Amino acid sequence: MSEVAELLGAGGPLARVLDGFSPRRDQQRMAEAVSDALAERRVLVVEAGTGTGKTFAYLVPALTSGLKVLVSTGTKNLQDQLFRKDLPAVREALGRPVSVALLKGRANYLCTLRLEQAQLAGRFDSRAGAHELQVIKRWAGTTADGDIAGVEGVPEDSSIWPWVTSTAENCLGSKCAHYDECFVLDARRRALAADVVVINHHLLFADLMLKESGFGELLPGADAVIVDEAHQLAETASQFFGTIVTGRQIGDLARDATAAFVNDASDTPDLKAAADVLDKAEKELRLALRGANRGSGPLAAIDSNSRLPWARWPNLDEVEQRLDEVDEALARLVTVLSAIAGRAAALEQALDRTVALRGAIREVREHVADPESAPSVRWIETFRSGYALHVTPLDVSGPLAKLFSDPPRSWVFTSATLAVGERFDHFSQALGLAEPDTLQLGSPFDYEHNAVLYVPEDLPEPNTPGFTRGVLEAALPVIAASGGRAFLLFTSHRALREAAEFLEGRFAFPLLVQGTAPRDALLREFRERGNAVLLGTGSFWEGVDVRGPALSVVVIDKLPFAAPDDPVLAARIEAISARGGNAFIEHQLPRAVISLKQGVGRLIRDADDTGVISGRECARLCCAIATGGSLLH
Repeated sequence: MSEVAELLGAGGPLARVLDGFSPRRDQQRMAEAVSDALAERRVLVVEAGTGTGKTFAYLVPALTSGLKVLVSTGTKNLQDQLFRKDLPAVREALGRPVSVALLKGRANYLCTLRLEQAQLAGRFDSRAGAHELQVIKRWAGTTADGDIAGVEGVPEDSSIWPWVTSTAENCLGSKCAHYDECFVLDARRRALAADVVVINHHLLFADLMLKESGFGELLPGADAVIVDEAHQLAETASQFFGTIVTGRQIGDLARDATAAFVNDASDTPDLKAAADVLDKAEKELRLALRGANRGSGPLAAIDSNSRLPWARWPNLDEVEQRLDEVDEALARLVTVLSAIAGRAAALEQALDRTVALRGAIREVREHVADPESAPSVRWIETFRSGYALHVTPLDVSGPLAKLFSDPPRSWVFTSATLAVGERFDHFSQALGLAEPDTLQLGSPFDYEHNAVLYVPEDLPEPNTPGFTRGVLEAALPVIAASGGRAFLLFTSHRALREAAEFLEGRFAFPLLVQGTAPRDALLREFRERGNAVLLGTGSFWEGVDVRGPALSVVVIDKLPFAAPDDPVLAARIEAISARGGNAFIEHQLPRAVISLKQGVGRLIRDADDTGVISGRECARLCCAIATGGSLLH
């Protein structure tokens, strides 16, 4: 047994120090593979089933390697858990003087300058905004790191956050009066000095691609990168290699131009007028996009989710006219700012942002798909809090292959869901990994005795109008028998809406619906209630960890194939077919398998968990592909 495996063994320091720790052979195998990859600068892909203990399996070799290691995660919640719980526990058990740091994106840190500007502006959409600003102001006087996760009493989706945090576009950098005490800068300094740094995937790509001023410093100094929740990586990469214009970008620029007028150019009323015109143009664009997809009733927020190719947007002529007005407003703002930008850093920066935003809008408006060089798709998205205009590349494997290989360093990619059957081809090809080392480890949980697969009979066909109702009627007795405590996972927002309307008033258990409150708030209420029924889609299929009796039933309506009319998927299917490939086998089926494994994985999160998976459509694939025939019988 290797040294790193012994550290995780029965006689090792973790078993002696950590309550509840028990040696697991697969955890030791993974630790050995990670240790070898770090030592030999190799690329390793590891699928580690739920309960393997993959976090400790990569942290132990990372902390004992003597290398500078970046650990990238999929979510901020996992970042915080790694840094505040797992890393301290492992470091204390090993007794190693390894320095560690946590680094998030700049929007997660308080900006002192913008807090001051928000107080001076004194204009908020609601009384709640003014109250939340005072909460943040009091917290600002006590915080040591400026991480806004430490603020209590202000919701994650509060409209106040853009007022008191910075973005790459509006940060003044070294020209800021508070540069020396900047929380973002301080976090970066700690990260540069640390042996192990916990980041997230968005930050990793910002660093890889030099997309943000001040980044590009972290990765060159790293000897190794460990990517957890690696199944999300290809989609994250496509965002960074594409172009995105959001309503928030436009609105923030209008607001910051107004603040610059108040603080630095109060003698230039044309600046305030130009900012107001831009703000009005953005609101008109938002209304035009909403007009094509307007819902009603208490679940109208869910109706706002749409993803369509540019050419298929229902009122495209109106949207393009409003976008022209936004561009004209930006041109007017450029003219005004060009005359006064030399007065202050905020004015100069506003000018740079305005020019860059005009360029991004031009890229989106003038996009021409070129399948010969860089295939991409142009599409429009609306969601609960805004909208986005996209140009997205269909294949990022080429540029990723260059980023991952130059210069050579160790890369470890891990997740509970990477393989399809026993192969990693789909994952490796998407990231441009030529011949990585691979390791597949199953879950140690006793699924055969702790989980039951319930397959309802006599349901309507999945493509018929009565299918969702049939699934719900079949699920009602299961929900009643379990006393609530259920997740109902849907493959579309339409099915989610139908389920919410059908189930309202059908039982006494609390009914929680995605879109009616922030995700974390819904999950917190679900855990605290202990008998709730939660309806979700999309993000609720993964990254949700509810242990114990609060969750005992997971209902899956259909196999999680992405909607074939999704603009990015449809374009990828067309591109694969054009080169003579089989899009279903190469792309759609592997993605559905990985999504299904994620959904099924919500049920059993601990050795003592028990429960029921229900879903006629997923039964065969669930048993045969998603779990290698060993998860549910």
